Amino acid sequence: MAIYDWLVIGVFSLALIGIIVWVLRQKNKDSKDYFLGGRDATWIAIGASIFASNIGSEHLIGLAGTGADSGMAMAHWEIQGWMILILGWVFVPFYSRSMVLTMPEFLERRYNKSSRTILSVISLISYVLTKVAVTVYAGGLVFKQVFGIETLWGIDFFWVAAVGLVILTALYTIFGGMKSVLYTSVLQTPILLLGSLVILVLGLKELGGWDELMRICGAVPANDYGDSMTSLIRNNNDPSYPWLGALIGSAVIGFWYWCTDQFIVQRVLSGKNQRESRRGTIFGAYLKLLPVFLFLIPGMIAFALHQKTGHFLPLMADGSPNSDAAFPTLVAKLLPAGMKGLVVCGILAALMSSLASLFNSSSMLFTIDFYKKLRPDTSERKLVVIGQTATVVVVLLGILWIPIMRSIGNVLYAYLQEVQSVLAPGIAAAFLLGITWKRTSAQGGMWGLIAGMVIGMTRLGAKIYYENTPAAAQSLFKSVFFDTNWLFFCGWMLLICIVIVVVVSLLTKAPQAEKITGLVFGTATPEQKAATRASWNRWDIIHTVIILAITVAFYIYFW
Repeated sequence: MAIYDWLVIGVFSLALIGIIVWVLRQKNKDSKDYFLGGRDATWIAIGASIFASNIGSEHLIGLAGTGADSGMAMAHWEIQGWMILILGWVFVPFYSRSMVLTMPEFLERRYNKSSRTILSVISLISYVLTKVAVTVYAGGLVFKQVFGIETLWGIDFFWVAAVGLVILTALYTIFGGMKSVLYTSVLQTPILLLGSLVILVLGLKELGGWDELMRICGAVPANDYGDSMTSLIRNNNDPSYPWLGALIGSAVIGFWYWCTDQFIVQRVLSGKNQRESRRGTIFGAYLKLLPVFLFLIPGMIAFALHQKTGHFLPLMADGSPNSDAAFPTLVAKLLPAGMKGLVVCGILAALMSSLASLFNSSSMLFTIDFYKKLRPDTSERKLVVIGQTATVVVVLLGILWIPIMRSIGNVLYAYLQEVQSVLAPGIAAAFLLGITWKRTSAQGGMWGLIAGMVIGMTRLGAKIYYENTPAAAQSLFKSVFFDTNWLFFCGWMLLICIVIVVVVSLLTKAPQAEKITGLVFGTATPEQKAATRASWNRWDIIHTVIILAITVAFYIYFW
């Protein structure tokens, strides 16, 4: 790191501090103001926050590492701007009419209190054990690699970077709330995009261009069925990414994440009206087209450079290249003075935005879905204090989980995907049928959630057991819950959960019409329909078509 790099980092830090101070001077009047920024966010802030919240260290390390390891296979999960459009066009009207603060609260409006509690528990556990821990763990790794520092003050620099990142982000999230998340994202998103674009351009230049990348990676077989690293659609017998499983599994996980997860939907709930919320999702969908090129393809570039030179990536203990070091290695080896500082700012922006969103969403779930339910007469000011305290607890739990994350090393990203694939189906089934079928009963939605949680936990338990018991006898249970490809298992889970919701709904009492008014297709009042129709025009349609066309073109090119 040269003096110019530190100057760039200093300027970025001052700008960030300026925004945070400005946000802190705008006092939060009540819990809605703290958690949703007063519900007056514009489409630029919403779209930038959606993107910045999504891009974390799992992209900088995990996605780039996956690109270096398996090529285009994970692109199904990253070319999902079309899924954010579903959030904007389909779900925004329902969420806006319900005026809820959280996704569990929406399920209570549509189903019952038990459904709200179940989703809150699932969400909080998943945030602490996956999202917070993964972001912090990978953040420590990436900064140790980029700065090239082993120890600081006699302490492993991994711990200094990880804990420092958590504390810094927690401070402005605790005191600034949702406004600090939204407005810092407006600064962080362009820096992240510019820094990653510089990596892409310099990486291609070093390698010899796009054609050279396709030539080198296209010559590397991905399986025994004729597919290569550049193949997006792979043979259905591929053990890891069969094309049908990848399309189904990525859609199920994407639907849960983009349309029903508090972590993302909270950005949309902060919009001042349906128009701003929907346009925020359209802007976010445009941005979501970029990660494949900004992170996954740079990972492939790092792999191609290693193939070409034989020594680009650092080696692991077994002598194989360390794929997870792809992005930070590109930063460390290719960038000139000043540019390296810019990209470090981009990395810092990604980590802080993702963590800030996690902290804010987690504290909101606890405050609104647990504390306020137990003590409904709590003052608005105290709810804000409870939310700040909950953020501190989430921060501490995330730090305490770091040693466990560090101990499982390279297995981390694989387990993260596995957890998401079993979390998604039950929640997706409850939301999908909840807004599309009037007959879906409270008991049907609740048992769909329960079934998804039980099946998912059984799958994870079986995976842990059988991976540590290689001599275990073959059985029907093992074939179903362990041997089945994780993507196909995700698809079957969704189907089973949908069947359970439908069957239980038909056997139980249908919801009363007044309970579901405005929450299900075909139940909106004339006034609600008019408000939704007035919130979009032909330009919203045009931009939506452009995003879908780009997505189709991407699939055609990498088919």
